Amino acid sequence: MKISIAQLNPTIGDIAGNAQQILQAAHQAVEQGSRLLLTPELSLSGYPPRDLLMQPAFVAEMQDTLQHLAQAFPAGLAVLVGAAVGNDQSLQQGGKPLFNSTALVQDGQVQQWFHKRLLPTYDVFDDHRYFEPGSESRYFTLDGVRIGVTICEDLWNDAAFWGKRNYAVDPLAELAAQPIDLIVNLSGSPYSVNKQALREAMLQQATQTYGQPILYANQVGGNDDLIFDGNSVGFDRRGQLVCRAKSFETDLMTVEFDPEQRDLQPGLVVEPPDSTEAEIWQALVLGVRDYVRKCGFSKVVLGLSGGIDSALVAAIATAAIGRDRVLGVLMPSPYSSDHSVRDALALAENLGIQTQTLPIGGLMQAYDQTFADLFADTEFGLAEENIQSRIRGTLLMGISNKFGHLLLSTGNKSEMAVGYCTLYGDMNGGLAAIADVPKTRVYSICRWLNAHCQVQSLGLIELDPAVTELIPAPILIKPPSAELKPGQVDQDSLPPYDILDDVLCQFVTQHRAPAEIVAAGHDPATVDRVIKLVTQSEFKRKQAPPGLKITDRAFGTGWRMPIACRWLPATDRTASSTLLSIPRPVSSSAAPAVT
Repeated sequence: MKISIAQLNPTIGDIAGNAQQILQAAHQAVEQGSRLLLTPELSLSGYPPRDLLMQPAFVAEMQDTLQHLAQAFPAGLAVLVGAAVGNDQSLQQGGKPLFNSTALVQDGQVQQWFHKRLLPTYDVFDDHRYFEPGSESRYFTLDGVRIGVTICEDLWNDAAFWGKRNYAVDPLAELAAQPIDLIVNLSGSPYSVNKQALREAMLQQATQTYGQPILYANQVGGNDDLIFDGNSVGFDRRGQLVCRAKSFETDLMTVEFDPEQRDLQPGLVVEPPDSTEAEIWQALVLGVRDYVRKCGFSKVVLGLSGGIDSALVAAIATAAIGRDRVLGVLMPSPYSSDHSVRDALALAENLGIQTQTLPIGGLMQAYDQTFADLFADTEFGLAEENIQSRIRGTLLMGISNKFGHLLLSTGNKSEMAVGYCTLYGDMNGGLAAIADVPKTRVYSICRWLNAHCQVQSLGLIELDPAVTELIPAPILIKPPSAELKPGQVDQDSLPPYDILDDVLCQFVTQHRAPAEIVAAGHDPATVDRVIKLVTQSEFKRKQAPPGLKITDRAFGTGWRMPIACRWLPATDRTASSTLLSIPRPVSSSAAPAVT
């Protein structure tokens, strides 16, 4: 029996368009001689549909489309289609009104439903908000082969693998106790760095533990801040990898199941990206491309400062949508160095993108004149520095509004974490392409780009063969600077980025206490200062554009911190600090350093 996996890139809410993708995959599967087609989790609606599920008309359209799709499928093919379906018992039993389900469609109608049993509520997931968990693990029989069905999280509860059990039930163990021959999993599993290695290790152990082959079908594509990497795989009953689909691309993968051996046969194994930098690059390119396409933009605009962050974002945008659809805007001020303008133009020439130069010196003078009386007898400081950034942000938004371009914000994760960014200035934009990429990683990706600038997988079509360094060398070696005052560099206000990023990783991603971070070798004053900046900058992050998620802990959908908050972890917290005391006014020093 041949089985195909349709690694699809759905658009959330485009039920008709998603159905057309499924139908096209069904015809391709039949051409390859397949008897069964797997599609990802909620493949009909796109994942995650979020509060669209609260619209009865949306759910009803899904069901109507599923019925029409069932009649359109080619004869002789069974298809598993992901869709939300109503919970008929919800009114009587007080449960949620919907199930996250997969429909077995065959012979022109839905033959059977399978409901997702484990509903995640961590990080970006909020399944319990909408769905009732399924009550049993079920299988179906096709040509004498008994196939157990699981949906995404249902596979992520192996106590032996994780060292604990996160849910009271284990759907995989329950299925394995039944007389089945094969387990399939239909997933919408978002990307994070090195996640595929974790998935494959988990699936390998599951097959070895239960002696059952597993086929894993995952979604691909960008949906808002989430990126789905595909990487659908199959493992035989001994835990051997027998097939792997493409990374960050749609694909149709077909594998053979031998009923006599009750096992999957070796098929095509596509090699994944060969480095972390390559993996992140492909993820970000896909995320930008799909955000532009699915939101209906044709071109993008971004500020080119001559710095490394805007250089990386410009390269990503060029690879994602093509050089003729990217506009880089240079906005030099009296504080801008000659090399910044020169480096920005050199980058644009390497990429082959259009540029526009809009000097802001005159606008700065106009602001100075307007504020002259109000700011009299005060010293030049953050307010004046940030006006420069806000002038630039206004110019970029003007271009965006005038021509309908998507404005890409160029701030990195390190800056977003500690608030080294300006509201209504460099934070302006419709998408923050590298908001989950730490500064040190920005550098490593740019160095990787230079080492691979002639590799076609970068997506930089027809790159000039004379270009041996995509990112001009001066951008990589000069100290990072916002250039908002003479001689300014980032390290005037921040710890060195290698130190800052390590502290942020331990605090933000690994949830380590300040004392643990100090014990790992960091200066206590630096740790306290960084943590204070992270806490104080929450109000900025709440107003930032969506940022593409590539790590396990991103400042986005899964980051749910309060803005008005008095709790602050510190390296030296004595017991007396927790006692009741006379209320004191909050010192003005608590204000964020950069706004």
